[in-house]
Amino acid sequence: MALLTSVLVRGINNLSDARYCAGMGADRLSFLLDPALPGYLTPEAVQEISGWVAGVELVGEFEKLPAEDINELGQRCNLHGLLLHRRRTPADVAQLLLPAQKLVSWIPDMLPEDVDTRFRDQQHHLAGFVLATPPAQPLSATQLTHLIQQARMFPLWLGAGFAASTGGSVRKLVETVRPAGIVLEGGDEIKPGLRDFTELEAVFEELEA
Repeated sequence: MALLTSVLVRGINNLSDARYCAGMGADRLSFLLDPALPGYLTPEAVQEISGWVAGVELVGEFEKLPAEDINELGQRCNLHGLLLHRRRTPADVAQLLLPAQKLVSWIPDMLPEDVDTRFRDQQHHLAGFVLATPPAQPLSATQLTHLIQQARMFPLWLGAGFAASTGGSVRKLVETVRPAGIVLEGGDEIKPGLRDFTELEAVFEELEA
């Protein structure tokens, strides 16, 4: 299914999610591969899940592991990219063998120029920034305007929850802000092979080209 924009589904931990999201047009699936992250998967589990899907990029999420260990896991799991949970020095990022994005948090009272500086200081070392979790309250008109400007300047991936700031429609969020991609969250199976895809299905239908 062709989608309006790229879609990253985070926290894949079961084959049901992986196959469904790949079939619906998601082009990136991420796996928690760092033991410091709750619910992390072993390399063997990632290999088993990813062996059943095709046509998607595999992304590993990391918190504290050193670059050497990340590179080893990247090769073992046939990863295409990385999502870093904490800021690393340019020298550290330079050691990584795969393109890396950075998970960033929305800071409600942060000045737009400070946000720009934060992105600008890191953009030469990273492939993009992932704002997965929206603020508790919808963005003000001014904040939304700044977010649109930042999406023009930097490769920003936005969580579907940011749609609340554009009337609740993920499709309108994409058309208004024009982010590099949309970020969805995977979930747990009710039991092996059984999963409720109601929420994911609604978003994929909105994003259908």
